[in-house]
Amino acid sequence: MGKRVMIVGSGGIGEAVGLILANAKEFSGHLLFLDRYKEASERASDLVDEHSPDTVTSSADSIDMHDTQPLETIAVDYDLILDCLPGTFAPALAKIALQCKCHYVNLTEYVKETEEVTEIAEGAETGFVLQAGLAPGFINILAMRLFNDFCKQYNVDKVETIQMKVGALSEHVEPPHYYAFTWSPIGVATEYIKDAYAVRDYKEVTIPSLSQREEYVIDGDRYEDNFTSGGAADLPTALAGRVKNLDYKTLRYIGHYDWVSETIGTLRADNVIDELEDKMLADIPRVENDKVIVYASVNGHASDGSRRMLNKSYTVRPSQIGGVTLRAIQSTTAGPMAQVGLMLLSGDYKGPVFQSMIDPKKFLEGSIVDSIYGPY
Repeated sequence: MGKRVMIVGSGGIGEAVGLILANAKEFSGHLLFLDRYKEASERASDLVDEHSPDTVTSSADSIDMHDTQPLETIAVDYDLILDCLPGTFAPALAKIALQCKCHYVNLTEYVKETEEVTEIAEGAETGFVLQAGLAPGFINILAMRLFNDFCKQYNVDKVETIQMKVGALSEHVEPPHYYAFTWSPIGVATEYIKDAYAVRDYKEVTIPSLSQREEYVIDGDRYEDNFTSGGAADLPTALAGRVKNLDYKTLRYIGHYDWVSETIGTLRADNVIDELEDKMLADIPRVENDKVIVYASVNGHASDGSRRMLNKSYTVRPSQIGGVTLRAIQSTTAGPMAQVGLMLLSGDYKGPVFQSMIDPKKFLEGSIVDSIYGPY
């Protein structure tokens, strides 16, 4: 009969993860789409039905996350919950997964909700993968692969630096903001304001977002980066003591962070995230022509004392899945979620599963990730 998967949240990412999973050669089973708006779940189900005829899909009546009893009734018949809702709902869905003995995957970078889900998942017989999108998510598993390869190749157990950088960008920008929205405006505003987690001198620390801008050349193109919240996942905790300096920074076109800093300086401190979102929505356009830049590096000394570095970059543009064009931000976010979902269904993971705990070789060589990002 195959596996039964609930996709809760049928917007752009939920729709994409269903399409990707349904077209994966390793998946056979049933997909159920749920959403606050019934028309959204029906649209997602119809799309997947049309473009992946070998997978059975359905949609349910609209859901209300303030009354989860109907969801609990449905979930008992499913093997996996893919949580594509805003991060504030993650603990509620994780509780349903625990009660119904489902595997669970989410995308949120929210720290408080991640800590709550971790507590819920302790001791569970099923796996709960946290923060399984692009950043956090793919970038952290890539960094772990580079770290493991560096230690093995150069016969060491510590490194000097691990850098992780991701940019969800438009193909074209204009002054003065040098940016266009390709994903959630509230997500951008939040990551610009909340503190970032990092490692300094082998210890986990917090660093104010937007506090260190630098310029980088990646694949011949010049960008600027800066600290933002959420993208480091659990790596600062997992690798403290083994890496001297580790951080995650967001890539932008040069000039953008000047505009952001000037804009934040005009806002009230008591409501800065909402005001920044409003200001960006008023001044910055949304676009469809996007690309995603991913870069990670590990730098340190080999056992013979020589300086060494391993690095890897990806540039992902819109791609075709089952004949449907997905924007780069859709596929690079939904693809990792679908890949770890398949890994959970194999039964190899139980309890809370962080990015540092996922087998990076198996993940990066998985058919879904490889088809979207390209080979490692």
